[in-house]
Amino acid sequence: MPDTWSECRVLVTGGLGFIGSNLVLMLLKRGARVTIVDRVSGEFGGDVANLGAAIHDVDLRDVDIRDATAMHAILAEHDVIFSLAGQVSHPNSMADPLYDLDLNCRAQLQMLESCRHRNPSAKIVFASTRQIYGRPIEMPVTEDHPLQPVDVNGVSKLATEELFRLYAEVYGLRTVCLRLTNTYGPRMDLRNPGRGFINVCLKRALAGDTVQLFGDGQQLRDFVYVDDVSEAMLSAAAMESGFGQAFNVSCAQAVSLREFVVELQRLLPFDVEVVPFPADRKVIDVGDYVGCSRKFQQLTGWKPKVSLAEGLAATVEWHQAGHEASSVLAFGGDAAS
Repeated sequence: MPDTWSECRVLVTGGLGFIGSNLVLMLLKRGARVTIVDRVSGEFGGDVANLGAAIHDVDLRDVDIRDATAMHAILAEHDVIFSLAGQVSHPNSMADPLYDLDLNCRAQLQMLESCRHRNPSAKIVFASTRQIYGRPIEMPVTEDHPLQPVDVNGVSKLATEELFRLYAEVYGLRTVCLRLTNTYGPRMDLRNPGRGFINVCLKRALAGDTVQLFGDGQQLRDFVYVDDVSEAMLSAAAMESGFGQAFNVSCAQAVSLREFVVELQRLLPFDVEVVPFPADRKVIDVGDYVGCSRKFQQLTGWKPKVSLAEGLAATVEWHQAGHEASSVLAFGGDAAS
């Protein structure tokens, strides 16, 4: 990769999704030549509205990441690959585990194999999840914590992390995995169910509907603003060591779900209702989670910069402006983004 992002050839799979689109916009500002692989129709398709006018500044490929032939050609053309496309819903992973495995593991292995043969010098950053830890034994959670995922999504992501490690060790691929946690910000997907607490909470709050808290609402989380996550991804791609490893991307500030809602109520008028955990959600709930990013910070210098109050204000402002209204293109397919 060159010393700067200027003219760097970058591929972002899932680049029309929430995190992907924010990352793409950051890359464009830094002069990168960006290709996006995504689908924009179907239940989990990406949304071209996330990029606005910048959609004309990228090379958009309407490709399912499971399409080996198409991906083989695209992967060979890029210096840096951000692998963000996948199935992100934890409840949906339990309802359709084979679909989750197909997108979050088999398609990733196919990508590694393609890079091994056609583009072994590329840097590859994979968006993993804190869900691989399962229910924390101690906090803050470090990368040394036991890995005991509580749902199929976590198992698929963990298997892919192991593949990224293996291909770095055996074939010398320059891979990095980032374990993301509770990312929020502009361009969140508020259309589709199963996206998690932040998405459901924000959607209901924007509509003035009652927000439900499961259990007692005291579950702890560390919320990370999407720009901080995007900066972490750029930092990971710029690394010249640490390949084959996985790193937490966390803010290390414990905030309860109730405190999150109170902060959101400073910006929007809505009521809150505490209700019992639905059985299907309780069985895959991890309880409290606060991560530690010291390992990644020491290697890259990355630190989260945006406070929860600042981040929520920017998030509400963006969604209130109506940007979430989709201008979906009539492409086929239903790959997740």
